[in-house]
Amino acid sequence: MPTRESPARTAPTGVEISPQFPVLDTLRAVGAIAVLTTHTAFQTGEYLGNGLGGTLLARLDVGVAIFFVLSGFLLSRSYLARLALDLPAPELGTYYEKRALRILPVYAVAVVAAYLFVDGNEGADPIDWLVSLALLDSFVDKSLPFGLTHMWSLAVEASFYLVLPALMWAVGRGGVRARWLALLLVLMGVGNLAWLTVAPSLDAHVAGSPGLWLPAYLTWFATGIGLAFVHVQHQRGSRSRVVGHVVALGSQPGVCWALAAGLLLVAATPLAGPTLLEAPTVTESITKHLLYTLVGTLLVLSGVFAVPGAYRRVMVWQPLRHLGHISYSIFCIHLALLAAAFELTGIEVFTGHGLRIWLTTLALSLVVSEVLYRVVELPALRLKGKLRRRESAATRTSSPDTTATTR
Repeated sequence: MPTRESPARTAPTGVEISPQFPVLDTLRAVGAIAVLTTHTAFQTGEYLGNGLGGTLLARLDVGVAIFFVLSGFLLSRSYLARLALDLPAPELGTYYEKRALRILPVYAVAVVAAYLFVDGNEGADPIDWLVSLALLDSFVDKSLPFGLTHMWSLAVEASFYLVLPALMWAVGRGGVRARWLALLLVLMGVGNLAWLTVAPSLDAHVAGSPGLWLPAYLTWFATGIGLAFVHVQHQRGSRSRVVGHVVALGSQPGVCWALAAGLLLVAATPLAGPTLLEAPTVTESITKHLLYTLVGTLLVLSGVFAVPGAYRRVMVWQPLRHLGHISYSIFCIHLALLAAAFELTGIEVFTGHGLRIWLTTLALSLVVSEVLYRVVELPALRLKGKLRRRESAATRTSSPDTTATTR
């Protein structure tokens, strides 16, 4: 989703602070199109009457797991590399500014589009608008506005952005030792599973949807952090068996994808719960969550340690990477455009024609996302640091007399 790499800088020890992972761009596109596909399949009714194929379409919400593992990996890796090199962590103001500029502008466009053009939102008042713009819908209500029902996952991402510096500080206090990091990741995983256990009962006592909050997805971010640690240790020349095994598996993308496909097939069985919106049991919820954890981790792993070969050549093909560049806009806007696809084709919701609606939604999403990328995303990204530099410059040039006259 929102996370992109910066140009690489290589430290003398071999540990790169900001290396590039071009395969991950394409994997980001895979995640976005998987989410678009599962939403299209649901609203056209393709989940039902198609046997295993329909269930697999439902399970393409695994794209969210790919996003979260990617975010955990990319954002934590810079911290872990700096810790390994005894360099200071990124400045908090700069970090939060980058995250805000990365996600909020396009998200705001999606909110405006949903409230203005998607049926069902006509009665929204200014408070509804403010709650949505602040990414608080899943914290204050059981249902999200039409055209924005997928944005609970962006709220989870934003929550992770907020707590990541604290998690990395905790890791740093332990000297970035493998056992200390492993303890943190285990605690995140245990906390996640505990939350999945209590969330159904908690749901009856809170206004929001606790099953859609960060604690319910910590494991996905934790595995990304674990991959980041392995990558840093690999660059440091670690001879750990665990590091060696992980790197070896990541260098075999065919194996990673085959394992991921097999796990997704398991997730399409009743073991992972119902296909539609019925509430799963706690056991089903945990099973599905763990299967998605493995699928997301395996796919991201195939991009982190991709070696020269056919897989890498295909995945770094520039048109595919560009799809990754615009994938955040695809994710944000596709539900509003799915509603537009039904209007344009005259097809009713839940009446089939899945392929036609999917092609229409995908085409609209690609065109609109390309515009958003060039008109909204890139200009916003160019603002990184400029506002803070201007503020600092204004502070430095302010004299005591000027300050006194503006009180």
